[in-house]
Amino acid sequence: MHHLTPTPANSPPLTPLTFLERAATVYGDSPSVIYDHISYTWSQTHRRCLQLASSITNLGIGRGHVVSVLSPNTPPMYELQFAVPMSGATLSNLNLRLDSRTLSLLLRHSESKLLFVDPHSLALTLKALSLFPQNTTPPLLILINDDAVSSHPNPSATVDFIDTYEGLLTKGDPNFKWVRPNSEWDPITLNYTSGTTSSPKGVVHCHRATFIMSLDSLIDWSVQKQFVYLWTLPMFHSNGWGFTWAIAAVGGTNVSTRKIDAPTIYRLIETRSVTHMCAAPVVLNMLIYHHQRTKPLPNPVHILTGGSPPPAKTLMRAETLGFVVSHGYGMTETCGVIISCAWKKEWNRFPATERARLKARQGVRTVAVAEVDVVDGETGVSVKRDGLTTGEIVVKGACVMLGYLKDQEATLQCMAENGWFYTGDIGVMHEDGYLEIKDRSKDVIISGGENLSSMEVEAVIYTHPAVVEVAVVARPDEFWGETPCAFVKLRSGLEKKPTEREMVEYCRERLPHFMVPKTVVFKEELPRTSTGKVQKYVLRMEAQAMGSLAAPLSRM
Repeated sequence: MHHLTPTPANSPPLTPLTFLERAATVYGDSPSVIYDHISYTWSQTHRRCLQLASSITNLGIGRGHVVSVLSPNTPPMYELQFAVPMSGATLSNLNLRLDSRTLSLLLRHSESKLLFVDPHSLALTLKALSLFPQNTTPPLLILINDDAVSSHPNPSATVDFIDTYEGLLTKGDPNFKWVRPNSEWDPITLNYTSGTTSSPKGVVHCHRATFIMSLDSLIDWSVQKQFVYLWTLPMFHSNGWGFTWAIAAVGGTNVSTRKIDAPTIYRLIETRSVTHMCAAPVVLNMLIYHHQRTKPLPNPVHILTGGSPPPAKTLMRAETLGFVVSHGYGMTETCGVIISCAWKKEWNRFPATERARLKARQGVRTVAVAEVDVVDGETGVSVKRDGLTTGEIVVKGACVMLGYLKDQEATLQCMAENGWFYTGDIGVMHEDGYLEIKDRSKDVIISGGENLSSMEVEAVIYTHPAVVEVAVVARPDEFWGETPCAFVKLRSGLEKKPTEREMVEYCRERLPHFMVPKTVVFKEELPRTSTGKVQKYVLRMEAQAMGSLAAPLSRM
């Protein structure tokens, strides 16, 4: 069979953009996006994306260029997930919670040519652009129109908005022949990991990875055709864990909302017949502890959550309300969820506490992931399947990123010669082959679904004139899952020592709010190893011993 080789007929590049074409044909009259008073069908969404891609191309933007977006989960945000790569450019979704300094840094690092910005982020954007060096060309700006936003800051006289979103769209060609990738390995997205602002890590994924992992997410979650998906997970989180494209593959309905609170979510679930949603643990907690909610949902709603596993009481409460909770694991570098709890029907007969224990395990690899293992950090050999022996979680498969933009050293550090991608997360393997995460070797704190680096927070606290040493670890939080807890050693001989509140305010002025420590502990000395390294694991145990920060009633 040696003469049977790939041909143009059997090897066109895989890309999730083809899902939209098919949706327009198969589900053309079915609803694609519902937002406030706006509703589009799949044929309309397809046409709008073609028009927008056409206009982006007419601006001279295409292959090799980056187009950035700063927007909540509105219809334009969804359309841009298709339209930008249909122009040949690489899409970069930016985190709405960034501060101006970080946003400016990422725009410069990506060399973004075009930036679509939501009215609510306009002031932030203009401040970020003002931080550009004089010899650096800022991206062209497109203001996203939204009637739901009553007002927004007036654009600076020194900044030219070349058009509005709808204005740009209407100038485009609805019959535009979109730019197909030359290779399925061509980049499609550039997503920045959170908490690495001093040294940006821009994760680049290709068309092949997003195609495979989008379909993988549907299979793993057993999603039916034309399901109704509520967007509470920000699309800027790894392109909504791949569901931005996956929904088109099965002709589902995107239900979008700006406001993420319990009353709004419950209202949309009931009025829009929502069947599925992804949610960070903070959103799950928001829903199940909403004091006005006592009656169960009219129909079950499937929730996929990530990060720290839901505690037993959370799962039990969710079940009584009619939520079916699944727990998964993934990271920006792996293009969405790659390990899921892979629930077995017979487990439904177990008591609630046992079900919670099983769901707390991240589970097994999803069907499209080639291999997942837990290995010894020194030898690279698989650890014992005893649920006790820890090692680093490693992955192989189409899910793994192409690499970090402009950072070959960091790429090589996590891409080992033995073919594994080293996640930096510590876990154990159970006897039945199910994996469970135990720790994060890189000291990343997951707060409200956001990953933040303890080193970033430490770097800011070190700038305080009274501080001589600091270590930041995670403290449990009933609402956010985890929040930063700073252990601080002050300089000797201070006439006036800063208070915990003053230290928090100092951080608040210099960091995005989600990175600000909720707890500050002053210590005479920080625990150290014999070589002088701070023992963060000791501080983690101390922070855990403090117990969870209570969730204020105002958050519920």
